[in-house]
Amino acid sequence: MGRRSERLGRPAGDAGGESDVIQVVSRAFEVMRCFGGHDTRLGNLEIANRCRLPRSTVSRLTHTLTRMGQLVYLPQDQKYRLGAGAIAMSTAMMRGLRFRGLVRMLMDELAQEFPGTVGFVAPDRFHMVYLECARAHDAVGLQSTTGSRIDIARTASGHAYTAALDPDVCAALLADMEREIPDDARILRQKLDSNRRSLRESGYVISAGLWNSHITGISVPLWSPHYRDYLVLTIGLLGAMYDEPRLRTEVAPRLLQLAQSVLRISDSADDNPFVEPSVSPQKRKPAAAAGVGCRRELEAAAGRTRAAAGIRAADVRRREVEAG
Repeated sequence: MGRRSERLGRPAGDAGGESDVIQVVSRAFEVMRCFGGHDTRLGNLEIANRCRLPRSTVSRLTHTLTRMGQLVYLPQDQKYRLGAGAIAMSTAMMRGLRFRGLVRMLMDELAQEFPGTVGFVAPDRFHMVYLECARAHDAVGLQSTTGSRIDIARTASGHAYTAALDPDVCAALLADMEREIPDDARILRQKLDSNRRSLRESGYVISAGLWNSHITGISVPLWSPHYRDYLVLTIGLLGAMYDEPRLRTEVAPRLLQLAQSVLRISDSADDNPFVEPSVSPQKRKPAAAAGVGCRRELEAAAGRTRAAAGIRAADVRRREVEAG
């Protein structure tokens, strides 16, 4: 717990955090973030409402993004959708998916044990985004898919993420939220101390009824040396079936086991976020062959479990090595 996220860090003395931000770039990314989940076609008014920007400003941004190929204008609807340029950029970022494929197989196994949605999520400003998602066939009312965005303040993954951050980095994030979405900032502040205590003592964070009154989530944050930030493993279940005691006794051990298995996967893929980017592929352990070899690697990883205290102790040692 307490790892610094360089993405959120600010220069000393920059109280507002805005002096090093180019507003037009920030606003352009805010516009692009609107096109997520089921919202594939949006008009300027819809974008303006979501970004809390003047419609005239949004019009200039969407016009520029269209000229750049990041958006496409649909005259029949008077709306925009993501363009070929944005798709090409995302495709380039998605190359080398071996690691995520391995993780997805582990997540599928967990999803078959519990009737919920298992997610591997990453932070994106005030949201968490599903990088991978596995869902039980009998899961009820849980419709998240890869690419879905969920509120950082109203989900277990968001609460686990903020609880893991360095206090100053978390404070900077909350200050941004208070300016734009004060209700969400208040929710996080109210739970922050208890979330940090749970993460410190148990290795996970539980959140119930914030995103959906029927859903309870449990999440484990994992530090990514590659991204200098936390990624989160999470599972959401129906609260009527899994109350907090049952989550702690049945689900938590398996989620911690999944987290440990993910960290133990030694793979030469470029998309492995738990390998230092400075480590060359030649120095990493060779990946198992596809098919049966890959499956054996996963089974071996899943079988090598240890207590949450051991996981936390190892994480502390890794931090000390990196800091030194």
